[in-house]
Amino acid sequence: MTASPETPAPSAPDGDLLRKQARLESTLATLGSVVVAYSGGADSAYLAWVATSVLAEGALCVTAESASYPSRQRELAARVAREFGLRHEFISTGEMDDPGYRANAPDRCYHCKHELFSRLTRLARERGIAAVLDGANGDDRNDYRPGRQAAREFGVLSPLDDADLTKADIRELSRRAGLPTWDEPASACLSSRIPYHTEVTPERLRMIETAEDALRLLGFSVCRVRHHGTLARIELGSNELERALQADAREAIVRAVRSAGYEYVALDLQGYRQGSLNRVLPLERI
Repeated sequence: MTASPETPAPSAPDGDLLRKQARLESTLATLGSVVVAYSGGADSAYLAWVATSVLAEGALCVTAESASYPSRQRELAARVAREFGLRHEFISTGEMDDPGYRANAPDRCYHCKHELFSRLTRLARERGIAAVLDGANGDDRNDYRPGRQAAREFGVLSPLDDADLTKADIRELSRRAGLPTWDEPASACLSSRIPYHTEVTPERLRMIETAEDALRLLGFSVCRVRHHGTLARIELGSNELERALQADAREAIVRAVRSAGYEYVALDLQGYRQGSLNRVLPLERI
């Protein structure tokens, strides 16, 4: 498998990389017991693996189940947990019951993380676990992340960020550890495909997930289906655009996406960009 096309930069030099990992391990050892918000993506999987390596049964890795969480991501989280001996549980979250979340304003992620962290901190308190951790990394400081406010409100710690580990660092350390998530493409929640101020509904989330699953079956590894009513705007990895424009692939894409319920299918020639829907936000908010 090859590195994901959206990998932001080379990892740190070997010595710096090992020092960062040692700092992370030291932080975890000091905490003694943790709940890891574990989505199964590259960042949280690496954090869950290190926490388990350091704390053994003192690390509890918890995956949230909701309509906005892709089923393939749940399956990946469960598989990695089994293969690497993580102490793992699923919980159900109810962000879809929150009108603030469904309204899909630019602070949608805050409502989602507020729901998640309220449940994780309650779980930690009930079980006598010292801290709740998330997988925010050093690169996330440069992105619009309203969920960070919820993390601060609940006292959630971000040890990857504290150790100055970037996404590229985490991918390289994950590769060395043998984690299959090392080159897993970034996978934000399905609601991030819906333009701001368009209501998030279970039906729209199912359409998006069905269309993206169909594109992966066609062999596209990095893909987003941005939901614009009856139109699906597809973002693919830059190295996959040329194949998508070939006649056979183009026809297969149209069939696959229309089968998910869309009437019109558009290919975004700029390719995949993380948070592309954020471009409509005022610059000062970013």
